[in-house]
Amino acid sequence: MKTGKKPVLWSVVALLLLLSLLLPLFNIIALLLMMVPYVVLYTTLTPKSFVLHLLPVWVLAFLIGGPATLIIGLFFLIPSIVMGHLYMKQAPASRIMRIVGVVFLAQLMLEMLIFEVFLNISLIKEIGTIVKETFNNLIAQGFLPTDWNADLTDIFIRTMVNSIPFTFIMIAFVYTAITQFIARRAVKWSGGPDIPRFTRAREWRLSRLLVIIYLIAYMMEMFASTTSDSFFAIALLNLVPLLSCIFAFQAVGFFFFLAHQRGWNKAVPLILAIPVLLFPPLSLIGVLDTAFPIRKSFTKP
Repeated sequence: MKTGKKPVLWSVVALLLLLSLLLPLFNIIALLLMMVPYVVLYTTLTPKSFVLHLLPVWVLAFLIGGPATLIIGLFFLIPSIVMGHLYMKQAPASRIMRIVGVVFLAQLMLEMLIFEVFLNISLIKEIGTIVKETFNNLIAQGFLPTDWNADLTDIFIRTMVNSIPFTFIMIAFVYTAITQFIARRAVKWSGGPDIPRFTRAREWRLSRLLVIIYLIAYMMEMFASTTSDSFFAIALLNLVPLLSCIFAFQAVGFFFFLAHQRGWNKAVPLILAIPVLLFPPLSLIGVLDTAFPIRKSFTKP
């Protein structure tokens, strides 16, 4: 068993993150960082040492925080092992993002299924009930327009429920990106391998095929029924905003390219990225950057 100070330190970090789930506000930060110690320990230790370091963590978490704390911690174990395995194989960041993101997404969907089948708890129905009660309270207190009625509430709930796939995809992507950004540095600091970094933002380029898919999906959504619960309608409801987010990131990459070519301060593209990520229509910049060679106009001769 590797008994260096750093593996012990990361074991302590893993325990503190689990116990932080019991504390309001701190639990959000703890969730965002939950995979990092697992990834570092798996990458820098042998499988046997990895288990021996985590066993006391899980036992203490169970005794202090109860089974719920341990279950949440175990949820992040599988994607952490997958990421650590890819780290040891020196996989590129893009492949790590795809594989770990899919694993994380699959676990979210599986957890919904487990709640539904084995615990007889429908998360979708629970969400709908909570939202309906919230809107009823807002109507009673006069915070909503006078013409707001139960039908509008039902449409809002249906749209939100049908958007769950998009929400889960974004959660998986953002969580994997945060973990990758932090864990690769933590692994290197802990004596592990040098993990390939993300492609520089100014070098991000999407396939033009995505532009065609986006235009087709957007045109089809314009003529699709907004109240339909068919698979086709739900797929469009999730596909269009998902592609908009992808092109929004492409627009951010274009700003970093422009800043590099013009010698701007690195803070400039970060500031420009804020409205693009907040207002979906601005993702059109990313669509144009993908569809046309506009970067040539800004390239230094």
